Amino acid sequence: MAYKRVLLKLSGEQLAGKYEFGVDPEIAAFLANEIKQALATGCQLALVVGGGNMVRGEEVAGNGIRRVTADQMGMLSGLINCMAMTDIFEAQGLSTRCLSSVFAEQLAENYSYRRAEKHLVNGRVVIIAGGIARPYFTHDTAAVSYGLELDCEVVLKATKVEGVFDKDPAKFKDARLLPEMTLNEAVTNGAIAVMDKAALGLALEQNQPLIVFNPMVKGNIARVIAGEAVGTKIGREAGGL
Repeated sequence: MAYKRVLLKLSGEQLAGKYEFGVDPEIAAFLANEIKQALATGCQLALVVGGGNMVRGEEVAGNGIRRVTADQMGMLSGLINCMAMTDIFEAQGLSTRCLSSVFAEQLAENYSYRRAEKHLVNGRVVIIAGGIARPYFTHDTAAVSYGLELDCEVVLKATKVEGVFDKDPAKFKDARLLPEMTLNEAVTNGAIAVMDKAALGLALEQNQPLIVFNPMVKGNIARVIAGEAVGTKIGREAGGL
C-alpha cells in the first residue's frame, strides 16, 4: 500500500451517470464496491462530491439570483449527492458518515476536523458535503483544502478520461496522456483545466500531491492507492509522488 490516507474528489456529473440530472444509483454502488476493495488494504478515505449534476452556482447566478445565493445552492446540491451516496454506500456494506460544512443537523453531522479524524481512524468512509461553505470557492478547492486539513498523502481527482492529456482527447485522436507533471506546470499552463486554478494554486503553495485518473475503470481506485502507474501524477517535482 503506497498511501495510508487519501481524499477522492468526484464531480456531480460523474455521479449522474446515464442520467442528465440527479444520481445514478448504479454508479454510486459501483464506487462503493471499488472503495471497499481499496479500504481492505488498510487505507483511509475521505470523499468530496460536487453538485454540478443539479446546480452549478456560477451558471445559475443572474436574473435576480445573487452569486452568493447561487453558490449556496450549489453547496446544497453537493449535500444532496452526499446524502444519497451515504445511503447507497451503507446499503453496499461500506461503513460511511456524511459530514456537512453547511449546517444541516437534521440531514448530516456537522463537519469538524476531530469528528472526521475519528471516523477515518475507525475505518469509515467520510463524505464531506457543502464545499467549504463559502461562495466563490469550488468543490475542487474544497477537496484540496480538506486533503491538507486531514493530512491526506494525496488528493485523487476523478475524471472521465485516463488523466491529463497534452490536448483534448475528445477532439484530437493523437492526444497524448501525460503520466506526470509538476504542480507549477499545472498552474501556469492555461490548457490544463482538470481542476480550477485556485485549487491547483493551493496545492502548489502547500505542496499537496494530486493524481488525476478515471475511477470508473474497475480496480483503478485500488491500483492508485497501491501506488501503481495510473492516470497523471502531479507533484512538486515530476515523478515526486
